[in-house]
Amino acid sequence: MTSKKRATRRSQEWFGRLDRDGFIYRSWVKNRGIPHDQFDGRPVIGICNTYSELTPCNSHFRGLAEQVKIGVWEAGGFPLEFPVMSLGETLLRPTAMLFRNLASMDVEESIRGNPIDGVVLLMGCDKTTPSLLMGAASCDLPTIGVSGGPMLSGKFHGRDLGSGTDVWKMSEEVRAGQMSQAQFFEAESCMHRSHGHCMTMGTASTMASMVEALGMSLPHNAAIPAVDARRNLLARASGRRIVAMVEDDLVMSKILTRAAFDNAIRVNAAIGGSTNAVIHLLAIAGRIGVDLTLEHFDALAHELPCLLNLQPSGRFLMEDFYYAGGLPAVIRELESVIDKDALTVNGATLWDNAKDAANYNLDVIHAFAAPFKAQAGIAVLKGNLCPDGAVIKPSAATPALLKHTGRAVVFENSDEMHRLIDDESLDVDASCVLVLKNCGPKGYPGMAEAGNMPLPRKVLRAGVTDMVRISDARMSGTAYGTVVLHVAPEAAAGGPLALVENGDMIELDVKARRLHLDVSDAELARRRALWTAPRPPMERGWTRLYFDHVQQANLGADLDFLVGKSGAAVPKDNH
Repeated sequence: MTSKKRATRRSQEWFGRLDRDGFIYRSWVKNRGIPHDQFDGRPVIGICNTYSELTPCNSHFRGLAEQVKIGVWEAGGFPLEFPVMSLGETLLRPTAMLFRNLASMDVEESIRGNPIDGVVLLMGCDKTTPSLLMGAASCDLPTIGVSGGPMLSGKFHGRDLGSGTDVWKMSEEVRAGQMSQAQFFEAESCMHRSHGHCMTMGTASTMASMVEALGMSLPHNAAIPAVDARRNLLARASGRRIVAMVEDDLVMSKILTRAAFDNAIRVNAAIGGSTNAVIHLLAIAGRIGVDLTLEHFDALAHELPCLLNLQPSGRFLMEDFYYAGGLPAVIRELESVIDKDALTVNGATLWDNAKDAANYNLDVIHAFAAPFKAQAGIAVLKGNLCPDGAVIKPSAATPALLKHTGRAVVFENSDEMHRLIDDESLDVDASCVLVLKNCGPKGYPGMAEAGNMPLPRKVLRAGVTDMVRISDARMSGTAYGTVVLHVAPEAAAGGPLALVENGDMIELDVKARRLHLDVSDAELARRRALWTAPRPPMERGWTRLYFDHVQQANLGADLDFLVGKSGAAVPKDNH
């Protein structure tokens, strides 16, 4: 029935059997009219689809999956689509990050437990990308990523609107009395006017760029708009390519090497990418077995320039980025710093894919020698307030605040922050440092995007547009400001952040990579003796499992028992 070569495929442990169990495996799949010759040993390609109408960024994935299937058929493979948990950043509460690791388990077990030889990952909204990569990495089969693509640029009153970024700006304008509520409502349908994920360099666009920079997608995956026909072309080409990857046994571990992660870190700096990339890349590296630490982000990229003039760090949007040349044009500008030999899914190196890329708009993609912003990579801070590290995105910060000492105004949790931030009696001025606790992995739980705290209304009225803010939370990649994030250990784990009190002086010095709480060790010891660890937020279910096993931000916030990979050994029969 099959050749010896084809019989070695995983799927033939199901479909290549001549006994009763083989009958069962094939017969039930045939109920859709699948002809018998599809079980002859050709590669079975699983299409891992995060389509959901509750994930608006991914709501066009049914059509994208069909294009992948066409490509698989054209290349002689057998495509089988399967759903996994979809994580929509915009609707899912308390935060999509709480479920990233759960979705990764869904992906891992769905791949390992089914007759799959290679996988195409359809991902778009923020956490669907890392969760799919993490789960697939734990299996280590031939795998290719296809992102859903950014939406078209928003248009409002004759100007461009950037998803997320302009929400934060307009929200502050409403709170300051500079924009009417009616205009705010009008902008809603003007901002998001097509299928696709955020068209700013938020986490979705950042992670799509990371997929391409890691070598896990075909060139231009990052920036083709969702509704551009070339997105469908890329999906179909990816369907064709995954069949060849199975034939060549080009598994994820051959691509996701240390060199690939180093390249991704450098590309993230060059595009002004989200701080969320730090936590996701750490988690992906942990799954595939690559030694990557928080310190590598600073060592490899803190002196690199930001080349991309794109919101929230700049002015343009993802549509402009694609027309200017997309990520290959950025990678070409990084010739002097990237590892040119890193392998990608198309069998060529990252440099082979980018060396002839053209830059059609130097206002959007700046030259390495004339960057948009100098030394704009993510900075990793250390100090007695964050012994295991914290991060800040200098390209989105106010330069004058990158060295600042101020009085702490402390919020014990996000509920307290929302209740007090606009209280006229709040003792705060522009020189203060806003501190938010208990929003980390355990504390929220799930490490929500609460780090870009709104400014107090009394400060906004004075014309202030930025303040230093510190938390153990994350920040939306579409957000901006002088915001210190991912403080580790978090407050809920007993980190020094839990001990900060109103009136404490805090020193931030990004150039010196220092975050210091000016309180004596003896006083901190006194406060620690009075501190009580929080109870689990729930006594059962996923939230309890997450609380008990989640690692800290500096380790990628994966679950401790998920680190490392288990491979794709064929499980026992189910009969």
